Amino acid sequence: MTTTTENAKGLDRVHALVQLLRSRSYEEIRQRMYDNPPGSPWWSACKTELDTRNGEQMAAALLATSRVLEKMRSSTEHFEQLSETLNRTTVELNDMVKDTKLSGRRLEIATYVLIGVTVVQLFYMTFQFFGKH
Repeated sequence: MTTTTENAKGLDRVHALVQLLRSRSYEEIRQRMYDNPPGSPWWSACKTELDTRNGEQMAAALLATSRVLEKMRSSTEHFEQLSETLNRTTVELNDMVKDTKLSGRRLEIATYVLIGVTVVQLFYMTFQFFGKH
């Protein structure tokens, strides 16, 4: 029975020390932990407080990581949409360039035809003019 009573007193003391350490800095808690032998009430209280703070920081870090991952997922979806739009626009521009190229070839042929017709008409007018004289 004395062991149970001693354990209860020890736990109460550790709990009281943990409450005392709540307002202390990490450095002070670590120093007190290293100054006391493992298993002592001070060492246990310091270890408990450091574990609690580390757990809280881990939870905050996990929450921040979760938020960042959600933003990254959203950004990835947005980039995928932009990539699809860019791909469609590139295909449309490629089609327009092909159409422009074909139109350019037609215009080139029409220009040659026009030059040919003009040369033929000049020869015709020249033959007409010299044919009358």
